[in-house]
Amino acid sequence: MQFTHEREFTYYRTYHGPIRGVILDWAGTTMDFGCMAPAVVFRKVFEKAGVPISLEEARIPMGAHKKVHIGLICEIPSVRRRWVETHGVESSEEDVDGMFADFVPMQEACLSEYSQLIPGTLEVIAECRKRGYKIGSTSGYLPGMLAINQADAEKQGYVPDATFGAGDVPRGRPFPHMVLRNMIELDLSPVQSVVKVDDTLTGIEEGLNAGCWAIGLAISGNEVGVQLDEWDGFSDEVKQKHRDRIYPTMYQRGAHYVVDSIAELIPCLDDIEARMKRGEKP
Repeated sequence: MQFTHEREFTYYRTYHGPIRGVILDWAGTTMDFGCMAPAVVFRKVFEKAGVPISLEEARIPMGAHKKVHIGLICEIPSVRRRWVETHGVESSEEDVDGMFADFVPMQEACLSEYSQLIPGTLEVIAECRKRGYKIGSTSGYLPGMLAINQADAEKQGYVPDATFGAGDVPRGRPFPHMVLRNMIELDLSPVQSVVKVDDTLTGIEEGLNAGCWAIGLAISGNEVGVQLDEWDGFSDEVKQKHRDRIYPTMYQRGAHYVVDSIAELIPCLDDIEARMKRGEKP
């Protein structure tokens, strides 16, 4: 006998437990307030290629694999136009390869100049560990670059339990591969028990695409793009204008929460814990 009728019920599993893991970006999230190191080097690379770019243009694709980032800068209409004016043709894959080859040693050479931990990082990590959360990390940097960041962070007291960069996975952000590798390495399950924290829009998408809760950091990273002393020197009015611009953008991209920096993370985690106890999912 064959049964052709459809099931009348669909069953769902609902998680009511605590957060199990927090996965953090590096530059602009835990260190390098303003996400300066990559932006500075992208400008140097394009200047060497004869097509100077602005800091704003350098930041547009931030969070992606650095070779992909260079290719995306070349596609920005203003940059594409200047490239054609300079070279007579549009940029090619060979041009991107050449600039990426220049980028790697330049980036490694200056990383430690911008490796100071962002205020609040150590305190928040300590609280997360007190609660039993595992700490993972992801980055658009390649392994050699990440090794420098990790060594500098360790000297300051920050050592995540796992780290995977864009060079460790088939595809970088916004694809979820780096987050998923962290989850496997740290034995984090179910997915909704994991929180992704990032200062870039592609990093927020990375967490969402992995099925996690996503928290955006609006001020400490790429979206404002200034170092801490410059930010501290802004008037309250200027600071609020930045928040009014960035907060809605991050929420529109899908962030569940947006705060200024990692220093304000714990109340977000408290709220996520409460929501999960009610059976809510990201």
